[in-house]
Parts: sequence; structure tokens; C-alpha cells
Amino acid sequence: MTAAADFLSRLTDLLEQAEIAYMIAGSFASTYYGVPRTTHDIDIVVDPTFRSLKALLEFLPEDEYYVSEDTALDALKNRGQFNIIDLETGWKVDLIIRKSREFSAAEFGRRTPRRLLGLDVFVATAEDTVLAKLEWAQRSESERQLRDVAGVIRVSGAELDLEYMQGWVRRLGLSDEWNKALALADAEPQRS
Repeated sequence: MTAAADFLSRLTDLLEQAEIAYMIAGSFASTYYGVPRTTHDIDIVVDPTFRSLKALLEFLPEDEYYVSEDTALDALKNRGQFNIIDLETGWKVDLIIRKSREFSAAEFGRRTPRRLLGLDVFVATAEDTVLAKLEWAQRSESERQLRDVAGVIRVSGAELDLEYMQGWVRRLGLSDEWNKALALADAEPQRS
């Protein structure tokens, strides 16, 4: 088992023990559905209560993990994010508190069980991964996010629910980013 898989296994076990629903998102999800790329952190969207978050924090021994309880509780209050670092391997997870908006609720409700790094975990759908990456691209003007989207389109394109995605693209105001990602996807050959 790789260091990333071991860390992810331990962390998802702790999330389940704390009764916190989660889904893998970000680059791990886009790599699952698209073109692999190197990353040194894992994005996980979580939907904790105050009680379940406190339980998770208690499950993390100080000599094994770095986490700031104040930052974690502030993230819950403000629907933000905080991180946990595995002190042995240096792997970092960004725990992103699920937003209260309609898209975030829909995205989280559609999460699906998948086999990732040899583990049974919940992963954002390909469509929702694309939409989230488009939002990140819009906020950060990141070419990397658009390339991740293009990779998902090239690899998983025939399986994507385009009607669902285009509806959210319009509602979220992501048309420019969507068109740029489509152009990038068309610029490279489809993988089989």
C-alpha cells in the first residue's frame, strides 16, 4: 500500500468512526475519472456536526497528526476548510466543509462509492468534479484546473451527463471556463 493509500485509509476510517459523511474531490477525483497528475494533498468534502467534528479531532493523536482544533472549529462555523497533516509521511488532507448552497448539497448527495487506491471510498461524481474544478478555475484563473477538466472530458466524456453539467454551468456562471475546457479537450486526442 502506498503512503497516500495508507493515509487515506486511516483518515476515512476515522471519518466513519466519527460519523462524518465525506467524499473525495479535487485532483484525486479528477485523476480517477480523467488523466493522472501528481499531487501531494487530498481534498475531502465533509459534512460534520459540531459533535462529530470534535470526535474526529479527539481521534487524531498529536504525535501522529498535525491539526489545529481552533482552525477546524472555525472552518465549521464559516463553512471553510482546514487541514490534517500525517507527520510520518508529510501527506496533507484538506477537509472542506460542505457549503450550504444548492449546488454543494446536490453534489454531496450524488457522491458515489468507488474503489480508489485499492480502497472503498466515496468520491464526487465525474460531472460534479468537473463543475467544482470549473469553479476553482474561475476563482483562481488556473490553467491546471481547466486541464484537469479537459482530462475528465477526454477520458470519461461518453459517460458524462452533459445535460446535468450544462444546467449547472449556466446556473453557476461558468460558461467561459466550460468553453475553455472543451477547447482544451478537443486539442488532444481522446483516450480509449
